[in-house]
Amino acid sequence: MAQDPRAGTVGIIGAGAAGLITGYTLLQDGFSVQLLTRDRTPGGVWSQERVYPGLSINNVYGEFRFSPLDMPKTGGRLSGEDLRTYMDSFADKYLKNCIRYKTEVIDVKRDQYSGWLVEVEDKENHTREVLKYSKIVLCTGGCSTPFIPEYISPVAAKLAKFTGPVLHSQQFRERLDDILVHVPPAGTTEPESTRRVVIIGGGKSAQDIAAYLANEGRKVTVVFEQTDAVLAVTSPLPDFIRRSRFLGILSPHFELRTRLERFLHTTWVGNKITHFIWNKISSTSLDALKLPKDSPLRNAHDLFWSIRTNDEGVYRENGFHGLVNAGKIDIVSPARATGYGSDGHSVVLDNGQSLQADVIILATGFTSSWKGIFSEETASELGLSRHAPTEVHVNDWKYTSLSNPPPSHPESKQWASSIYRGLVPAKNINRRDFAINGAIFTTNNGYAFEVFSHWISSYFLGDKMRLPASPEDAHAAAERNAAWMRKRFPDMLLWTNESYSSNLAFWTWPQVVDEILDDMELPSLRSGGNWITWPFKVIDLREIETLKEERDAKRQLLEQP
Repeated sequence: MAQDPRAGTVGIIGAGAAGLITGYTLLQDGFSVQLLTRDRTPGGVWSQERVYPGLSINNVYGEFRFSPLDMPKTGGRLSGEDLRTYMDSFADKYLKNCIRYKTEVIDVKRDQYSGWLVEVEDKENHTREVLKYSKIVLCTGGCSTPFIPEYISPVAAKLAKFTGPVLHSQQFRERLDDILVHVPPAGTTEPESTRRVVIIGGGKSAQDIAAYLANEGRKVTVVFEQTDAVLAVTSPLPDFIRRSRFLGILSPHFELRTRLERFLHTTWVGNKITHFIWNKISSTSLDALKLPKDSPLRNAHDLFWSIRTNDEGVYRENGFHGLVNAGKIDIVSPARATGYGSDGHSVVLDNGQSLQADVIILATGFTSSWKGIFSEETASELGLSRHAPTEVHVNDWKYTSLSNPPPSHPESKQWASSIYRGLVPAKNINRRDFAINGAIFTTNNGYAFEVFSHWISSYFLGDKMRLPASPEDAHAAAERNAAWMRKRFPDMLLWTNESYSSNLAFWTWPQVVDEILDDMELPSLRSGGNWITWPFKVIDLREIETLKEERDAKRQLLEQP
């Protein structure tokens, strides 16, 4: 008699958004689950210890929630505090006694008999133990382990006798009081009035932190080589543009499933229309932010070719761009920090310039969260580690919309991991005891993570699904997708880490969700509409509220004699 796939406990590593919805879905399907997090509260990047004042959600769809729980009306843009409150409420309502807090995962390895062994350390008393799980879901995301270049690290600062605090943006919340004391508001008595915070990096966290400090009266300088692209408007966009498939259809996908997509991305006329719209969105966004033509903030990534995009919404005088325009935030760009000055109060740039700096905030991104919890042996066995690209022969990506890519590094340097569908390591496809949620880069995490959690649950239950016949087939599919990512988003694999780049479904997340639904043999293209209206139909979480019931019904039908 076959063992019940629900036997044992599923270990979910991470209690951020992906971990919470995965835990919820597995519980609804009858699994026992335990979530492990090193934090004191749920939410991951939205946990209480990480959410800092001024942090706002960077989501083109303007929402971030799951179908079981409504998000309270905020009357505007969602803040980090809104997300923290929501994640707390979700965990308290649906995952009571299922989350183990302040628990650092030290090592994950397969048990020689069955299941998984997870070594953990209690962060309070520093005791260690080994936990046993039947299955593992990896939900640590790609924004939990700071990346800090050695030449500007706190160690380098100490060696250079730099006198002020040096911290990563992830530490901003916990070090905020220290920063505000160390750099008093401008206009106070000398010499404190000359003190300055220098932020290294041009991404979303750098901008949010800079705006908060400037609004608190501090002198701030932001240094970057190239900043993120932006979406901005003079007035809020209607839902049929912002929350529909419109932007996804304008972005070429791995597979062009509809006539409209094939027209836009494989014909001369379609290509002209596609790039005209993207260029118009880009130029009107910059104009909506009232940026002068010579503003260094126009030194941004390309909106079409990059996944480094911030959703700014309507222009705000107290927002980052408004504060730069008002001269309350200084920008030095293009420039890169190369080290610390010998005076103990400056940072040196690659253009030879030396900037006064009393506090340094490194908004330099994140490295893979997987490296610290898997040995090289286990990572290799699973197929988690990045590897050099293999040669993939493809003849069906002759997209006119991709005919003029920007200059980029050689493809040989753009490594990727072999994660099938971004959900299961290809080598492990037949074992149905290990999955990943949160490794797919999308612009609607709430909707996407929830659908992915149902795929994972069906996968664990042994449901009939459209899966590769062998690990070799799964690996070939993952390699083909990696080749697509290098073609679609040149150089982005150099910027992202493997914890959230097994698929770059940035604008095309609706198409990816449809593929996942197809895998489960459930209806896709759920927003409906006819041949004219379907691109503009609002995508709503109510479409997926019944996924469990649909999966149950399909399973029961197949089990009938």
